[in-house]
Amino acid sequence: MKAFLAAVAAMVVITVAAPYALQQAGFSAAEAGTGSAVRLD
Repeated sequence: MKAFLAAVAAMVVITVAAPYALQQAGFSAAEAGTGSAVRLD
């Protein structure tokens, strides 16, 4: 039971922290969808 609760807690922490970590690393959808190779009309 302790392992299950630890896994759930880790999953919650990762789920909450992932968007912030990816934003800081430059993996946002806005940055991926803009650039010289992307044509937006």
